[in-house]
Amino acid sequence: MLPQADNNWTQIEAAHLLNRAGFGGCPDAITAFHALGRGRAVESLLSAADASDAFPLPAWASEEQALADMRTRVEQRRELQTAMRDLTPEAAEKLRREKFQLVQKDNRQRALEGQSWWFRRMLKTKAPLREKMALFWHDHFATSIQKVKQPVLMLNQNELFRRHAFGSFRGLTQAILMDPAMLLYLDTASSRKGHPNENFAREVMELFTLGEGNYTEADVHAAARAFTGYQLDRLTGKVTHNRRQWDESDKTIFGKTGPFTGKDVIDLIFDKPQPAVFMARKIWEFFVSDVPPEPAITQLAATLRNADYQIAPLLREIFLSREFYAAARVRQQIKSPVEFLVQLLKQLEVADPPLGFPITGQQQLGQVLFMPPNVAGWDWGQAWINTNTLLARYNLAGFLTKGAGAGSMAMQAGGRANNKAMERPARRAGLGWQGPDYQKIAPAPLREHPAQLVDALIFRFFQGRLPDAARNSFIDYATSQQRAGAITNTELAELCHLMLSTPYYQLC
Repeated sequence: MLPQADNNWTQIEAAHLLNRAGFGGCPDAITAFHALGRGRAVESLLSAADASDAFPLPAWASEEQALADMRTRVEQRRELQTAMRDLTPEAAEKLRREKFQLVQKDNRQRALEGQSWWFRRMLKTKAPLREKMALFWHDHFATSIQKVKQPVLMLNQNELFRRHAFGSFRGLTQAILMDPAMLLYLDTASSRKGHPNENFAREVMELFTLGEGNYTEADVHAAARAFTGYQLDRLTGKVTHNRRQWDESDKTIFGKTGPFTGKDVIDLIFDKPQPAVFMARKIWEFFVSDVPPEPAITQLAATLRNADYQIAPLLREIFLSREFYAAARVRQQIKSPVEFLVQLLKQLEVADPPLGFPITGQQQLGQVLFMPPNVAGWDWGQAWINTNTLLARYNLAGFLTKGAGAGSMAMQAGGRANNKAMERPARRAGLGWQGPDYQKIAPAPLREHPAQLVDALIFRFFQGRLPDAARNSFIDYATSQQRAGAITNTELAELCHLMLSTPYYQLC
């Protein structure tokens, strides 16, 4: 086991855990979390659950409606084929395009609703670590609505990640084999006897479980034959294994020979030691730091193997470790766009973000839920920050702190530049938004003491010390505004924006 942190922990450490294992919180949330003590706080993260009815899915995502929609689409395709028989080729193609555009429009709208649903859940959940792990698994087993096409399959996969958040890595990998969204994304549905598709076979080894150098091309070719015959039943929405389309011949994989199925291949993968090392390293990089110490990875891999690949013991060991709370780890990780947006809203105590803000913000910052760029997921760390995205972060913070007049044009420009599907919410983003409740963030008595006001805001936004030069510049601004009359909500909004438009705020 990794050396553990002692029982005495600070509010800064509590905030660090809440930031990394969730999406941060306001000062009151940090204070309540700190009062639990380190051990109970970690257990609260691992045991928390949302009420079953806390986040109802969109109506179209219910199992009954999804099945009805699938059957309707099948019938519509049959009717289209019948109608096209009596038309000229030009008229038939025109009709086909019209029907396809209607389906696309419906899917785009549902995709937006699904993305909004998940973002809202991240913001309001009582189980932040479970949502953080759902985000981790979404990036690890990456699929995109742009290829899957069917939003309901993305939401079903999202629920799969949530159920398996702290469970078996082996079990989740087996479940991913039978997941409709993954089946479509990596073209496993087209893989059949005599014509195997190697996409899933390659990615399950390279990106999902083993990493480069721990398999051969011959292993991939043989595994692709094992992954034949998996099909999506359009009438039930379930993945089944059609053994008539499965290559039942012997395959040699990792030096073992037999008539393996896809399930057998995954079992063979987890018989090897590498998946434990691979996942221990990836989870460390996600929650702790980009450069993990090798002794820690060796120990965590052993923990994962001894726990039969259950993720909860691994997370518990990390979050109780002395290394996790080391000064070199705190406020050294660049926030991903989704983390930036959710933390910003939580710290400003905005429970219901302005219309269009979450989608437009994700789009401008380069991380749109359900739309990772490829099967390798997003690039993290420094890849999140460039001249454009840093300016966008400052503009989004300005919009949220100051109201629609300060930032809506910047948001609209970003929305138009990237994706027409986002234009409508971008144009409407924040209409009427006046900013957060500044009486709650900084009551009138606090504003009479500029240094105390700044320190309170520093704890709210940074949960730690800032360089003296930065702190003094904020105090000078607050003092000048107080001397000029009073620190009204307008001046307070400007002070908050100044703080949020610093390199320090991009870290957690």
